[in-house]
Amino acid sequence: MSSRAVVIGAGLAGMLAAAALSTVVDQVIVLERDDLPDGPEHRKGLPQGRHAHLLMAGGLAAMEDLVPGVGMRKHLLAAGAREISLSSGMIALTPEGWFRRWRHEGPRMMTSSRALLDWAVRDAVLANTRAEVRKGQVRELTGDARRVTGVRVSAPGGDEVIDADFVVDASGRGSRVVHWLSELGISDVREKTVDAGLVNATRIYRTPEGAGRFPLTIIQANPYQGLPGRSGMVLPIEGDRWMVSLAGTRGGGEPPSDPDGFLRYTLDLPHPLVGRLIAGAEPLTDIHVSRSTSNHRRYLEKVREWPERFVALGDALATFNPAYGQGMSVAALGAQVLGRELRRGGAIDSAGLARRVQRGAASSVEAAWTMAVSQDVWFPGTRGGAPTVADRLVTRFTRRVMRTATGSYGAASAVWDVTGLTAGPERLLRPSALLATLNGPSLPPTAGPPLTETERKVLRQLEEAGAEAG
Repeated sequence: MSSRAVVIGAGLAGMLAAAALSTVVDQVIVLERDDLPDGPEHRKGLPQGRHAHLLMAGGLAAMEDLVPGVGMRKHLLAAGAREISLSSGMIALTPEGWFRRWRHEGPRMMTSSRALLDWAVRDAVLANTRAEVRKGQVRELTGDARRVTGVRVSAPGGDEVIDADFVVDASGRGSRVVHWLSELGISDVREKTVDAGLVNATRIYRTPEGAGRFPLTIIQANPYQGLPGRSGMVLPIEGDRWMVSLAGTRGGGEPPSDPDGFLRYTLDLPHPLVGRLIAGAEPLTDIHVSRSTSNHRRYLEKVREWPERFVALGDALATFNPAYGQGMSVAALGAQVLGRELRRGGAIDSAGLARRVQRGAASSVEAAWTMAVSQDVWFPGTRGGAPTVADRLVTRFTRRVMRTATGSYGAASAVWDVTGLTAGPERLLRPSALLATLNGPSLPPTAGPPLTETERKVLRQLEEAGAEAG
């Protein structure tokens, strides 16, 4: 007798979940309400799709595991994605100062437009697994509180019920999973939202001549000054382009949507480097603004009774302030938990499988949630959270770690492991990281951005071009 799984949503989380399921079932149907583009093009179902995205090392490793035989790293690079070394290929101003750049090889992350990454992953999964995508919008789950048996779908030909041996909700931040579970008789789902009121504004530029190897540049917001946060990033993406993403919190930090205001904002950041880079660059798009940026979590793993054969992954489980660049990697890690439990159990009808997956996926969610919320609660006007005594203690420690990391390779590597999701927050408590933190930075603070002489020359040329254009 053939087996079938249904995945709700053809985004990153959905396609990776489909890859995991295809190893143990005969048919995987991915239901998507949007019309999917044939190539790397934006679609409206991704509210943050036009803004900066980072695929961390932990997320890429999960993808490699989920789609074996493809080589996701090589596949993404062939599609046009860029690979950035956190130790040497990034210039970052943190609230504790400039990070140094080290000759040691550190972890890497992938950068591209979200449209390219989603398309490349979807292409790899469909070409190498049993998954297929169909258009349709899920109305409800079928079954009861003990077991989900399928979905009711509104499709072009009318409503239909698709029976399934396993269902994954990967429908994104707009998921109706709480409502669907309530209809099955499960009504004890706790939710939490922490919203700093972040606004994103993004514009694509042509990479200026001679600047193709300029490092990824990030000016981070400082949540500890009692002022609205303001940040900016120059992200190299496919097609010899720069994606310039600005972000600011409510109360006066929001970036503007007009070209002159956009440039002024970059020059008024805690350091004007982003503005100096783009002042003479050629814009290729309008400025796109988004406000879908709150941290929202559904504590599905804590529900008293969980139905067999159903899990929720990706943004259906939790969304994060995109400024921290962890959402895609957390989605990949959740799908990896599904794949690991399927391999371990060997069958989708194993008792307790869905509960184990839901709880396992929550562990990577917890790490990313803590990292995002523990900073967002410090911005003025944040809704849904305020610093607790525990937050203050954790913040004192993490700020000391970050200050040490500006001048200590040992501390910096620990920070990269945690932010890259290759290790949990406990990585900061290992003896080597603790000793480095206690000793403090071994090198003095960097007075300005750690540029090479070649990069300084490029920056001067860009400033001259900007002055001529102005």
